[in-house]
Amino acid sequence: MPERREDAVIHTDRPTALVVDDALPTVREIIALDAVANGVPEVVSGGNDALDAHVRWVHVSDSAGVARLLDGGELLLSTGSGWPTEPAELEAFIAGLVEAGLSGLVLELGVHYRYVPAIVEAAARAQGLALIALHREVKFVALTEAVHSRIISEQTAALRARDEVRARFTALSLRGSPADFIVQQLAQTLGTAVVLENLAHEMVAADAPSPAEEELFTNWEARSRLAHRHDEERRRRGLPVPADELLIVPVEARGIRWGHLIALPGPAHPAGRTSVLEQGAIALALGRLADGDADEWVRIGRQRLVDALLAGRFAGLPGAAARLEAAGLPIDGARLFGVVASGTQVTTGAADAAARALGGRAVAGAAPERVLPAPECIVLLSLPGGVELDDATARGFARSLTGGDAASAARLVLSIGTPAAGLDELLGSVQEAIDLARGPVARATRGPVLRRADDRPLMRLVTSLRDDHRLQRHGERMLAPLIEYDLARGGDLLDVLGAMLAHPGNRTAAAAASHLSRSVFYQRLGLIGDLLGVNLDDGETLTALHLALLVRRSAPVVE
Repeated sequence: MPERREDAVIHTDRPTALVVDDALPTVREIIALDAVANGVPEVVSGGNDALDAHVRWVHVSDSAGVARLLDGGELLLSTGSGWPTEPAELEAFIAGLVEAGLSGLVLELGVHYRYVPAIVEAAARAQGLALIALHREVKFVALTEAVHSRIISEQTAALRARDEVRARFTALSLRGSPADFIVQQLAQTLGTAVVLENLAHEMVAADAPSPAEEELFTNWEARSRLAHRHDEERRRRGLPVPADELLIVPVEARGIRWGHLIALPGPAHPAGRTSVLEQGAIALALGRLADGDADEWVRIGRQRLVDALLAGRFAGLPGAAARLEAAGLPIDGARLFGVVASGTQVTTGAADAAARALGGRAVAGAAPERVLPAPECIVLLSLPGGVELDDATARGFARSLTGGDAASAARLVLSIGTPAAGLDELLGSVQEAIDLARGPVARATRGPVLRRADDRPLMRLVTSLRDDHRLQRHGERMLAPLIEYDLARGGDLLDVLGAMLAHPGNRTAAAAASHLSRSVFYQRLGLIGDLLGVNLDDGETLTALHLALLVRRSAPVVE
């Protein structure tokens, strides 16, 4: 049997512009090829991780110095005729191959070695290298031809798939497609759920090909924060994303990051899942740049709020307005208000009846539990242009909501957003009303309590600007230690901080509002100060914390 030899200076040429690993065969797949199976392969070492390593090219060499000729990702075919003979040198030889990034080693027995040397097997196992022994002679040229044909054909398919994906999402960005539609296209392309989140880890838009995947969005903030920590650690260590974990790609341009696209675990894609998600991120970033001062993501979040309230889905604001008007709620030329009725049960029919008494109309829906606790009711109120919702009119509207029941009226709290013209502004008014309803109630007298966004200028500012990435970054920077602490331990530090800010200068009232003893309350404050590294008696610090907490608590809710 002739001996295979190779000049040590020969270097196997292979493509330098390689496609993503998803398009490359694994060691496991290669040893299943007929050209390899003819050699009766035996896996001597290599667990699942080693056998699942991707092979970028095949290199044939018997040289002891082959490691310096490798670029990484190769499958090395050898008879071992030129390998070192000393055990220590053989062990160093295997270590050098692993250091060079070798994907797998195939040793043909019978030419130089009758069996795999024990030191080679032990070194391969220790290094986690896939080592395959061929018990019959094979034509290395036929083997390399088969593997290279597989690699080139799959990379050609991957390049074609990447071109198709790039063309599709470039067309979406050129057409000005909204962010939720881009997310929907990403979910369909990847065959799995995709989420667009802002910097505060809140869902801006999400889509799942299967209704069952909607359950994967449960406790999204905690899951997203954990995934980001894992992703940062993997990037620091240069490790790939496991198939069973979230894939994260930032949405950014010109040095500004607005959020992230996240794909849940799903099937492989010919173009590579990361590549597909990156094309979607580019389309979204171009949309943000094209919007200028207008925030498309704000519109989507508010749109999905309407969807949640009214159990409907709309392709855009014009469609949503048409549906609302078809339901009997005038939009054009009307004076619109977002209202939240809290403290007592309010039926949707009662809301419309109360609005009709003022010459207007209303559409109401029970607030989902993730928005506000029951029995809150969210009302979209439309009044004729000349009708003012002053205090007297608002109290009359509130009493009508309860059907004239004095006990119910005494418990009712009406949170009223600013007057709006048009559906887009109405959604902002609804968000302001929700923000008001989430705050504590100071009840000085019996009867309906009125709270207006006009009376809370800081809250109004936060509601109108909370989707600005700079404000979100401020909130995250100020509150991240408390958020992480509460999520990890089921703590109440954010609530304690809110109580303190709601009762400035009166720690006794703040402790009572937190339902804690004064001693426990002061312990919580000490922990908050330590975690944040701030002085809670400093006025500027309290203002910054108040702003950050308002940003967090004014989060728009999306499906």
